[in-house]
Amino acid sequence: MDLSDLRQSYTKGRFSKSDLLESPFAQFENWFREAQKAQLEEPNAMCLATADDRGRPSTRIVLLKDFSEKGLTFYSNYESRKAAELELNPQVAANFLWLPLQRQVNVKGCVERISKTESLKYFLSRPFSSQLGAWASPQSKVITSRSILEAKLDQMKRKFTEGKVPLPDNWGGYRIVPESFEFWQGRSNRLHDRFIYRLDVSGQWLTERLAP
Repeated sequence: MDLSDLRQSYTKGRFSKSDLLESPFAQFENWFREAQKAQLEEPNAMCLATADDRGRPSTRIVLLKDFSEKGLTFYSNYESRKAAELELNPQVAANFLWLPLQRQVNVKGCVERISKTESLKYFLSRPFSSQLGAWASPQSKVITSRSILEAKLDQMKRKFTEGKVPLPDNWGGYRIVPESFEFWQGRSNRLHDRFIYRLDVSGQWLTERLAP
């Protein structure tokens, strides 16, 4: 399949040094709110990259569920493939692609588990069906058929008939503590605007323009 003629022009915006906010967290929040205002589908979807003990990378889409100057929080099964890789190597990269705005944000940093109290607070806010799903799925494990999942889900429905589902011991949140943010705005002639915030040894954020 030849895709060499499949291309788009990037002309929807520009991004200059004078547009940069002092804090990358404020800049991220500004762009995220613009993505929400544009009514993009799941603007909190991010591609999370991890690596195993041999340095082989893997990616998956996860949903950002909290953001502050502490970092970016997502949730997962603690026995999943990503969890196993994070135990070995907590360094990650995350990418947000807001294609209708012709923007990307890349975040690199180190992951830490959030507290059980924080995980429980979020878990209790989830729909009942999603709570059951956390109990029903042995995430990343090999299964022979979907019927196994459906049978496990039915079992959980019977077990928690009163609708009070406890937090599974093997489920909770991770927080990415950022070390860099890169903001990318598509421009014409493939001369895109790219700015990176890097955290220096003194804890200050430094900004630089990158060539596209």
